[in-house]
Amino acid sequence: MIAHKTRFRWLDAVIIVALAAFAVVIGYRIKVSLNYKWHWASMPQYLVFRNPETGRWTANYILQGLFTTLRLSVWASILATLFGIVMGVFRTTKSLFLRMVGRTYVEIIRNLPPLVLVFIFYFFVADQIMPLLGLEPFVRSRSPQTQALLGVLFAPVSRFTQFISAMVTIAAFEGAYITEIIRAGIQSVERGQREAAYALGLSWMDQMRLVILPQAIKRILPALAGQFISTIKDSAIVAAISIQELTYQGMQLAVSTHFTFEVWLLVAVLYLVLTLTLSLGVSRLEKSLRKSD
Repeated sequence: MIAHKTRFRWLDAVIIVALAAFAVVIGYRIKVSLNYKWHWASMPQYLVFRNPETGRWTANYILQGLFTTLRLSVWASILATLFGIVMGVFRTTKSLFLRMVGRTYVEIIRNLPPLVLVFIFYFFVADQIMPLLGLEPFVRSRSPQTQALLGVLFAPVSRFTQFISAMVTIAAFEGAYITEIIRAGIQSVERGQREAAYALGLSWMDQMRLVILPQAIKRILPALAGQFISTIKDSAIVAAISIQELTYQGMQLAVSTHFTFEVWLLVAVLYLVLTLTLSLGVSRLEKSLRKSD
C-alpha cells in the first residue's frame, strides 16, 4: 500500500477561513441582535468546585454528567456488542428459526423511533422486570464498600435501577445495528476459509471462534467504531427519562442559570472530545492491525 503525503491546499485554507467567518458572524448576531451577554467566566465552577467540608476539588454538574455518559456508553457498548455478536451469528446460521429470531430483532428495533424504545424499555424493564429480579433490594443489602464500588462503576444506589434500564435500552437499540455489521463481516469471509476449517475437523463453534470471527472483526472494525461513537451520542436520548447524563445536566443547568449558549457549547465540546478521542484511538488500532497483516 502506497502512503500518500498529506498536503495543505488552498481549498483547505478557504474552508478554514469560511468556517471562522461563519463563527464570527454567528457570535456577532447573538451579541448584537439578541443583546446577549456572555458569561464564560462562570462556567468553570459548573465543571469542578472546592468542597467546603473536605477542601478538595469535586466534580460539579457538567463533569458528573460527563462521567455518567462515559459509564453508560461503555456498559451499553459492551452489552450491545454481545447482542450484536449473538444475533449476527443467528442471522448467518442454517437454522431458519435462529435466522428469524435475528431478523425479527433487527427489524423491530431499527424501525421504531429511539424515544419510543426508551419509554417502552423504561416502563417495562424498570417497572416490571426489575422488581421481579429483586435487583434494587439486592444492591441495598450489600456492604457500604460494595455500594460505593457499584456507584463508581454504574450509578448510586438511588438511581441504580434507572441506570440499568437506560443501559439495556441503549444496548438493545445499538445492538440491532451491530448485528447487521457482524452479519456483513461474517458473510464477507471467503467460503474457502470455512471449508478449510471444516476439513481440519473443527466444530461449528470452533470455526466461528477461531477462523471466521477473528477475520470478520478486522474487516468491520471501522464500522464498529462508528457505531460505538453513535452509542455515545445516542446516550443523550435517555435524558427523556431523567438519567443524569451530560445532556440532562446541561438542560437543567441552562434552565437554572439562563447561560444557554455557554452551557450547550460546553456540552458540545465535551461530546466532541469523547468522540474524536475514540476516533483517533480506532485509527491507530486499524494501522496496527494492517501492520500485523
